[in-house]
Amino acid sequence: MASFGHGTRRHPRSRGRTWSRTGPDRATLGIIGVICAVAGFFALGIILGPVAIVCGWLAMGRTWAGSRPMTAVVALVLGAIDTLLAIIWLSGAATPGVGMF
Repeated sequence: MASFGHGTRRHPRSRGRTWSRTGPDRATLGIIGVICAVAGFFALGIILGPVAIVCGWLAMGRTWAGSRPMTAVVALVLGAIDTLLAIIWLSGAATPGVGMF
């Protein structure tokens, strides 16, 4: 089909050898992680905290080496804090309204 306008010069590698572009990219995962971490401080922290950790980890490229995007690190750290606070709250060591009245 190369002679009928479907040349191979624009895309020299076949689609099978390139990485899949079906999922969200790293920047999107970092932003989603930050949003989940911030929302987790207000509601459903035990669910949104680990989601933020996973999104941050995937946005970092599943490695600790090399340069890391800032949103990925923020999502990972806030997700960890959010999860820890939710576990402490669920264990009964602290209540959400301590010190308010």
